[in-house]
Amino acid sequence: MIEVLVVDDDVRVARVNAAYVGKVPGFRVAGEAHSAAGALRLLETLPRLDLVLLDQHLPDGTGLSVVREMRRRGRRTDVIMVTAARDVATVQAAMRLGALQYLVKPFAFAGLRAKLEAYAVLRRALDGGGEAEQAEVDRIFGALSARSRPEPPRGHSPTTAELVRQALMSADRPLSARETAERTGVSRQTAQRCLKLLERTGRARLTLRYGDAGRPEHLYVWAARV
Repeated sequence: MIEVLVVDDDVRVARVNAAYVGKVPGFRVAGEAHSAAGALRLLETLPRLDLVLLDQHLPDGTGLSVVREMRRRGRRTDVIMVTAARDVATVQAAMRLGALQYLVKPFAFAGLRAKLEAYAVLRRALDGGGEAEQAEVDRIFGALSARSRPEPPRGHSPTTAELVRQALMSADRPLSARETAERTGVSRQTAQRCLKLLERTGRARLTLRYGDAGRPEHLYVWAARV
């Protein structure tokens, strides 16, 4: 699980954002803070933190000041800015301080989910360690620019693609195109096209199941579960 600290001066907004985080597979809220001092205190006291969702406007400072102090203390926890501040100077400063993403308020659940899922893709790309060829470097740098939602195959609605996505996310094991079709009510061919699109965009992983004879069966699992 990716452990997340949610920081926002508005308690209600923090709770909404925390609820959003809890709905994304592979993520868990480790704590909430409503001030710069509170955020820094939790960064020191929580046993593990992977990611901070950080507001810029805090009662006792700014989100950027929190990031500066984190780095001064040697804390390498990743940061996604989640703020109404949209001036270019703040965005540029966030980039220079190493914020991985910048999400402008107000936003819907889908907006935050896209950022978190892209972050999860980045984490998986980096977990292997070792050396990277140019193609792998490009994949790592491109992970955070993933689309918020894959476009559905031509001739099929976004609703169909969403049905397939939800089926894969809720499954407790890898699914074939036939099983996905049975769960969603779409045709096997449509399910296959949507699954392939999810796999191409890094949201699903493909595995093969070999039987006694014939071609191996393609199985798909939601990437956050891998």
